[in-house]
Amino acid sequence: MRPIRFGLIGAGWRAQFYSRIASSLPERFQLAGVVVRDEQKRRGIERSWNVKGYETAEELIEAANPDFIVSAVSKSAAADMLVRLAGLGVPLLAETPPAADTAGICALREKIGPQARIQVAEQYPFQPLHAARLEAIRLGLLGEITQAQVSAAHGYHGIGLIRAYVGIPAGGRMEVSITASRFISPIVEGPHRDRMPTEAGLTDSVQDMAWLQFGGGKLGVFDFARDQYFSRIRGERILIRGEKGEIVNSGLRYLADYDTPIETECKRMSAGAGGNLEGHYLKGIIAGERWLYRNPFAPARLSDEEIAIAECLEKMGDYAQNGVGFYSLQEALLDVYLACQIEEAIRTGRTLQAVWEY
Repeated sequence: MRPIRFGLIGAGWRAQFYSRIASSLPERFQLAGVVVRDEQKRRGIERSWNVKGYETAEELIEAANPDFIVSAVSKSAAADMLVRLAGLGVPLLAETPPAADTAGICALREKIGPQARIQVAEQYPFQPLHAARLEAIRLGLLGEITQAQVSAAHGYHGIGLIRAYVGIPAGGRMEVSITASRFISPIVEGPHRDRMPTEAGLTDSVQDMAWLQFGGGKLGVFDFARDQYFSRIRGERILIRGEKGEIVNSGLRYLADYDTPIETECKRMSAGAGGNLEGHYLKGIIAGERWLYRNPFAPARLSDEEIAIAECLEKMGDYAQNGVGFYSLQEALLDVYLACQIEEAIRTGRTLQAVWEY
């Protein structure tokens, strides 16, 4: 089979993931071209990424005929870019949040109808450990899930994980009771995306916590401080509870039958450790005698984040060809809406009754 061919709009930090994935998996993905408006920067990208650059998306589509376009532009430009690209007739995979606030959500819902061929690159459920936990849920090991406490990602990303874990669909009418607060505490400043502190100074850690009560006896607890993305002293925490068991981070407890409790660990299986000469890559995640996750891109040397984004690209290729969606624009707007409601609950100090209809 030929590689999935995609065009890319943008050349910033996020766009670079797509370039690296295409370089690492040339038999699976081909970067057909990159849109960069600034000519000097475009020429630099052409040299460093070994790819053809274009000034506009229209030029890229006409010259390269990609299977779909990935929009990886800044947060401020994302919504306008979606509206413009939606009318070009090419499937679109949107990076960054599709809207920044409730006004932007309403505008997008009015300007872009359900017929637009758009999916959003929500990668977190495809990260290996999250995917392994979701597989344990799918297998019924925990029974009916009643709550998920997620401290792994900010805003709409964290909300998307909560919904995935407790099984909250995006369609129909949804009512959610939201209580939230913010806690600020000192932390030794750690690495950032583009720099490393030169001394051990203190900075503020801003932690947002929210309690989301969905219908049907489902609870989501959102808890995140942005230090967790890069800090070496702040990690992620996950608790998922069902009627038959629970997952605490990588630990899995469940009942094989009424009188047989099982306790095991989700263990990463990797090549390249010690005397192993297979290479250096993730094989998958195993719990006891079960493979809960197998890396579909092995033996490529990819980080968990790159594996997840590659999964989005693979699913987008299926969507472009067969119309099988995986995370729609409407679903993304729901998660942004709930994240905005958390911000409003923090600002006002009130419990909000959020309503979503689609």
